[in-house]
Amino acid sequence: MSTIASDLYSSLGLTSSSSTTKKEESLGQADFLRLMTEQLQHQDPLKPMENSEFLGQLAQFSTVQGISDLNTTVNSFSSSLSSDQVLRGAQLVGHEVLVPSAKMALGETGAVTGVVAAPSAGIVNFDVTDANGTKIKTISVKADKAGEVNFQWDGTDDYGNRMAAGTYSISATHTDSSGTDSKISTYIQAPVESVTVGSDGLYLNLKGLGTAPISYVLRVS
Repeated sequence: MSTIASDLYSSLGLTSSSSTTKKEESLGQADFLRLMTEQLQHQDPLKPMENSEFLGQLAQFSTVQGISDLNTTVNSFSSSLSSDQVLRGAQLVGHEVLVPSAKMALGETGAVTGVVAAPSAGIVNFDVTDANGTKIKTISVKADKAGEVNFQWDGTDDYGNRMAAGTYSISATHTDSSGTDSKISTYIQAPVESVTVGSDGLYLNLKGLGTAPISYVLRVS
């Protein structure tokens, strides 16, 4: 499962350089009509343009006009969809979403919650590590069957000491009834602070976790 990018601008593919205007390289319908008119004016009177050839060029002109109209319609539809996506994303601000992540953001108070998908009944062990990679807490949760298993970290270490606010890592290991271990992905619940429109879609800015594509959201609460 992909993790959430921590750099807002790199994840969106945005840069600080100014955009440049590309020179128009294709012929427009006005150019096409002008060329056809010039061709008619300079044709050999003794060898006028064949009717089939003239009709063929008219058909090409009609096709160019149709493609231009279609492009205008598609661009308008695309702009409408983009605006609708922004409005939908804005409605998530202030809500909490469940996203795939191996990181957790601990506040000054409160706990961090999440879920895993257990492949079968057994025990799921969660290891919490700090920024230095030191394991500070192990949480064990029983899975009665295959499916979602909720977990919660209260922000303390194995000795009951409250840890400092910041970003921590979490990993999960499932142990089935036969004693076989397997790594499983973790899903963390985090609040949405803002929404950003990127070049490839909508991104949510999650408190303490950075940005995540809106397609990563599994649940909204």
